[in-house]
Amino acid sequence: MRNFLVKTLAPRCQTVLEAGSAEEGARLLRSHHVDLIILDIALPGQNGVNWLKDLREQGFSGQVILITAFADLDTAIEALRAGASDFILKPFRVPQILNAVRHCYESARLARENFVLRHTLSSSQCTGNGLVGHSNAITLLSQTLRRVAVVNSTVLLQGESGTGKELVARALHALSPRAQGPFVPVNCASMSPELIERELFGHAKGAFTGATKARDGLFYYAQGGTLFLDEVAELPLPLQATLLRALEDLRIRPLGSEQLLPVDVRIIAATNRSLQEEVAAGRFRKDLYYRLQVVEITLPPLREHKEDIPDLVQHFMAQLAPVLGATPLEITPAEMDYLMQYDWPGNARELRNLIERSLILGSLNVSALYAMDKRQASAAGTMPPATTDLHTLEKQHIRAILDSVQGDKTQAAQLLGISRRTLERRCAEWALP
Repeated sequence: MRNFLVKTLAPRCQTVLEAGSAEEGARLLRSHHVDLIILDIALPGQNGVNWLKDLREQGFSGQVILITAFADLDTAIEALRAGASDFILKPFRVPQILNAVRHCYESARLARENFVLRHTLSSSQCTGNGLVGHSNAITLLSQTLRRVAVVNSTVLLQGESGTGKELVARALHALSPRAQGPFVPVNCASMSPELIERELFGHAKGAFTGATKARDGLFYYAQGGTLFLDEVAELPLPLQATLLRALEDLRIRPLGSEQLLPVDVRIIAATNRSLQEEVAAGRFRKDLYYRLQVVEITLPPLREHKEDIPDLVQHFMAQLAPVLGATPLEITPAEMDYLMQYDWPGNARELRNLIERSLILGSLNVSALYAMDKRQASAAGTMPPATTDLHTLEKQHIRAILDSVQGDKTQAAQLLGISRRTLERRCAEWALP
């Protein structure tokens, strides 16, 4: 029976292992990661159902097909309760076993996609569904993405906060041969060093206090797709070494496990810092930097392609109005002129936040952008001219946002679309409280 199954499955599966007993199978599992076990109930030594129960208690999460020549309803119920994915009676034909295997892989794929979807919905901060604009900067970026997407090289995206690094990463994935695979975003700055290691590489049962069962990491869930490491400069040095090994060997070791799991994942990393400066300061490994920047793309800040602001305004208006149940706003030429003059320290994310607030309030209210009452200024004929000093406008805007949240810099930074560190640096420069 084992010979028959190996000959049937070997041409259709990446690797097929065989064992003559549960005890032999247990030894194989200590050194190999498997997605599917085809398990007979009647075995020498421990029977299949009891070993399946042990496997589930030990945290094995793969698919299991039980086969037997002697089955009744009670046996089938016991097998399913023990955690079997399918149950097949001998003798069976090749199409039966292949259909069962296909069904198991499809169930596993759907489980991975559901996990990725939940993770993406909880963590994604993507600013839109595509690159928007007609400027030379955006046209050149689009051309670069089309060239880079088709290769499997690691990509490093550099740019200020709010320039749309995740958006560009998603575009690279969508244009790549991996488009049908998962896109898994990870914000390296939002998790503690201990948590991010477990999230990326997974863990074995008992690897730490509270690890009551084994869990696959995001590297595994991104199989066949793209893993996006946002704010990669925030990774602690020990974890940088682990990531480098994973990238070079294309294998990962879950926390607390002896197994090395092969991975087929494209890495796109992003940072709003200069990794060269981080390397010089000793905060980032030089070898990892060189490994990540096989292809390096720098995203332009919004102030360098302001001609795209009208397109972005219309895009965000069309995107957000249905979600908020609001009517799109009419933007006057004077209001658009003000938007074009502002420096946008939070880049496209700050512009999106402004459009969202304006839709909620029912008017664009550019006076809030420049810390000035629009109606009073209009009545007095003292609207600030387009040539107003941009640094002054930026300072006034940040002061207005801080005032609106009673000085809460964390909340103000979120509204501006910049990091708290950047906000504190600007406040220090301008002697703002």
